[in-house]
Amino acid sequence: MEQELIIYNSLSRKKEKFEALAAPFVGMYVCGPTVYGDAHLGHARPAITFDLLYRYLQHIGYKVRYVRNITDVGHLENDADEGEDKIAKKARTEKLEPMEIAQNYSNRYRRNMRELNVQEPSIEPLASGHIIEQIEMVKKILDAGMAYEVDGNIYFDVVKYNEKQEYGILSGRKIEDLLNNSRSNLQGQSDKKNPVDFALWKKADENHIMRWTSPWSDGFPGWHMECSAMGTKYLGEQFDIHGGGMDLKFPHHEAEIAQSMAANNKAPVKYWMHNNMITINGQKMGKSLNNFITLDEFFTGKQESLDKNYSPMTIRFFILQAHYRSTLDFSNEALQASEKGLARLLEAKNTLLKLNSTDKTDEIGLNEITTKVYEAMNDDLNSPIAIAKLFDAVKIINSLNDNKVEIGKEELEKFQAFYPLFLNDILGLTEIQTDAKSHQDESTDEIMDLVLQLRQDARKNKDFATSDKIRDELKNINIEIKDTPDGAKWNKIKSE
Repeated sequence: MEQELIIYNSLSRKKEKFEALAAPFVGMYVCGPTVYGDAHLGHARPAITFDLLYRYLQHIGYKVRYVRNITDVGHLENDADEGEDKIAKKARTEKLEPMEIAQNYSNRYRRNMRELNVQEPSIEPLASGHIIEQIEMVKKILDAGMAYEVDGNIYFDVVKYNEKQEYGILSGRKIEDLLNNSRSNLQGQSDKKNPVDFALWKKADENHIMRWTSPWSDGFPGWHMECSAMGTKYLGEQFDIHGGGMDLKFPHHEAEIAQSMAANNKAPVKYWMHNNMITINGQKMGKSLNNFITLDEFFTGKQESLDKNYSPMTIRFFILQAHYRSTLDFSNEALQASEKGLARLLEAKNTLLKLNSTDKTDEIGLNEITTKVYEAMNDDLNSPIAIAKLFDAVKIINSLNDNKVEIGKEELEKFQAFYPLFLNDILGLTEIQTDAKSHQDESTDEIMDLVLQLRQDARKNKDFATSDKIRDELKNINIEIKDTPDGAKWNKIKSE
C-alpha cells in the first residue's frame, strides 16, 4: 500500500510532502541526551516521537539511516559559551572521572529506551569520539572567513555571516533584535566581537579536565559543533531530516545551520522537525528547573508526585496520545487514563485474533478504519487521531465477540494482519511490559538473593531448622529451592 507522507517543516513553517533527497534512502539525525543525569519524561518524548517516525518511514518503504548522538563533552551550564561543562561539574561533585559519569548515564539512558521499546538508532556517535571531525570543520569555517580566534578561542562571526546568509531562518529571530537584547549580557564575554557570536572551540582553563589538543589551544569543542560535524560525517553535507525538542531550535539548531552553511556552502537539512515540551503545572519539565520526574521513578512509583508506578508502555502510550507538536501536561489522572486505554487496545488485539468469519459479504467498517489510520499517520504523524480510530475498531471487535454483528473472511483477515502490526510494530506498544514487570522482576531477584544468602548462612552455622523453615515457607508461596553444586537456585512453581 503506497503512502504519501506530509510533515510539518519547522524551516518553512508549513506542512510539506516528504520527498527524500535520494529515495528510498532517508538520512535522519536526532539530537540525543547530554549524559550527566538520569533520563526523565522530557527525554522520553523526542525519543518516542522520532522512534515513531523511524518505524513509520520503514513501514512505508524507506531505508533509514538514523543517527542519534550522545553529548558527552562541551555542553556548558548555561547552554551558551560560559560556565562549567555539565558533565565535568557532575564528575567534580561525585569525585569521578567525567567519562565515568558519561558512561554511567549513557548506559542508564539506553536501558530506559529499551524499556520504552525505543529502537536503537543505526549509529549512536559520541561527541568525544569525533573531536578530529569537529576541529576540521572549524578550520573550514575559519578558511571561509566566518570565524575568528581570540586567545585560543574560536568564535563564529554571526554578524558577518548575516551579511551573506540570513541568521535566524529557523527560529524566526532577527539579528537586530538579538543584538539589542544581548548587549547587556556581554559581561564576561568581552573577547567576542559581537554578543551574539558563539563558540566553535573553547580554550580550557587550568582546572578544566576534559581537553584536547587543537591548532589553537588545548580545549574542547562548542556544544553546537558536534551535531554539524557528526551529521556531515554519517549523512553527508545535505540530508533529509533533523529532529529534536523545540527548546533546541534556538540557539542550537540555528547555530548548526549557520556552521554548516559557512563550512559547506549549502543548507544542511531539508526538513527540520521539533517535538513540543512536556509540562508539569504549566512549566517545562527539565533538570534546570528541578521539576523533573525520572523514568525510573515513573517505573517504580518512588516519587512524591506519583500516585503509583506506571509501566514503560503506559508512558509510551501517554506520549503517543498527544500530537508531537502539541504540549503535553503531566498528571496522574492522565497517566491512569492512558493505562486503562492501553489495556483496552491490547485486550482487543487478543480478542480480534480469536474471531471467526462468516459468509457475510458487506463490509462492517474495519477496512475504512485502516484507511483512516493511514490518513492520520500521513498527516504529520497524527498519532492521537490514529489511536482514536483504533478505539473505533475496538467497539466493532467487541461487538463481533458478543455476536452482535458478523464479518466476512476477507475483511477479518485483513484487519487481523493490520491491527497487531500497527499497534505493536508502528506504535511500538507491546504486552511484554504492560505491568512494569522488568522492575518488579528486578526487585524480586534482589529479595531472593538476600533470602538465599540468609539460608546459606544458616546452613554454614549448622542451623538446619532455620534453613529448612526458609525452604518450606517459600514453598508455601509457590517458590521452590533446589540445592545444586553451584549453590541454591530458586524458581516459581506453576500453580495448578
